[in-house]
Amino acid sequence: MSPIVLTQLATGLSVLAGAVIVKQAMDQTPMMGSGRAPRCPSCNGTGRVACICSRWSDGDFGCRTCAGSGRMGCSSCGGSGTGRPIPAQISVRPPRHPS
Repeated sequence: MSPIVLTQLATGLSVLAGAVIVKQAMDQTPMMGSGRAPRCPSCNGTGRVACICSRWSDGDFGCRTCAGSGRMGCSSCGGSGTGRPIPAQISVRPPRHPS
């Protein structure tokens, strides 16, 4: 076999191996469905809300936050559109035993 044929064979096998790895990863983690996080109630899943500059404006809006679009990233979900868990630290103390 010539070096060109061997190179093409190796490239084809590596592409096939990569496709198998990607398929396995996709099968393990569902992208949508029951495993998906709930929609953010503030932005309804869009990740964007009306910018503050449009509240007091007289028809024209634009600031650094919204870059003139009138919409800024949602502060509740961080712009992801899905609810995010609130980090909480729970401390439990052992009960006191009477002496």
